[in-house]
Amino acid sequence: MARIYYDKDADIRALKGRTVAIIGYGIQGRGQGLNLRDSGVKVVVGQRPGGPNFDQARKDGFKPLTAADAAKQGDVIIVLTQDTAQAQIYRESIAPHVRPGKTLGFSHGFSILYGLIKPPKSVDVVMVAPKGPGSLLRSQFLEGKGVPALLAVHQEATGKAKQTALAWARGIGSTRAGVLETTFKEETETDNFGEQAVLCGGVSALIKAGFETLVEAGYQPELAYFEVLHELKLITDMIWAGGIQGMRKRVSDTAKWGDIHCGPRVIDARVKENMRQLLREIQSGEFAKAWIAEHEAGRPNFTRLMQQDDRHQIEQVGRQLRAMMPWISNQQQATSNKRQGKTKTVRRAGARSRA
Repeated sequence: MARIYYDKDADIRALKGRTVAIIGYGIQGRGQGLNLRDSGVKVVVGQRPGGPNFDQARKDGFKPLTAADAAKQGDVIIVLTQDTAQAQIYRESIAPHVRPGKTLGFSHGFSILYGLIKPPKSVDVVMVAPKGPGSLLRSQFLEGKGVPALLAVHQEATGKAKQTALAWARGIGSTRAGVLETTFKEETETDNFGEQAVLCGGVSALIKAGFETLVEAGYQPELAYFEVLHELKLITDMIWAGGIQGMRKRVSDTAKWGDIHCGPRVIDARVKENMRQLLREIQSGEFAKAWIAEHEAGRPNFTRLMQQDDRHQIEQVGRQLRAMMPWISNQQQATSNKRQGKTKTVRRAGARSRA
């Protein structure tokens, strides 16, 4: 049975008098950095200048430093850059400032599990992995809610690694929703599998295959787009809120029958065996080695495949149809403005309380 921690199990005072260095002010870095600061934690940001993330950090009231300077100041160093960039950043900027008693934190176990980063035995190595993007982490926090997270201790040096991780989880609001204890290995392998087999790879391939099947049979591309992509949000929202059976209670009996009778013909034993093979490649490290090699080679296949899909007919049709539905972009913009306004309000209020 999984162990789950809540606010009552986590004491933010474990971070009192300590500086948290957020390395990388992307979507996850911004959400975590702002939430920790609003929770009363001293936060510094390491973000290279010259890009939108640097500018955003300044707009949010931080004075972004180099990764090296942030790591030097940080008692808890949380690495939130892209997986493929972490090893170099750690080697060049962080490692020289990893002194005994410090804590290294990650929100994904990739670099530790696959040996890209090998911390000294004198530091704690922990993980808090929110199960949602940083933008959701931030908006839920501002509403007094939280995004669930995973927690793991990879290396214990001080005897206080878990207390630090729980304080971090509380500071970003995740203990409001529940933090499930796991390991770096379990988190990384299940996360990579979920992205490849279902959430990104599986869903994207299924959508494109359905679209192509209808168009090749002579149906209008616009109708095909609505049937296999546009309406998918309605279904996933229902699944998210009530599980698969909850969704089935809210669709027609014809849709139910198509689901339970025909779904297994699409996702059959052959597909499941392909999933098992993906999992074996993740568990063996083969996937990680291939992705690292692709990145170090300049990402030629990554770039080619991304450009190829950008030219796919479903993307062309989708851009045209979304332009006819301005409420989609308007809703996204309104949500973004609302979040930015709340961020400023909370920051100013926090500044007053600390003055």
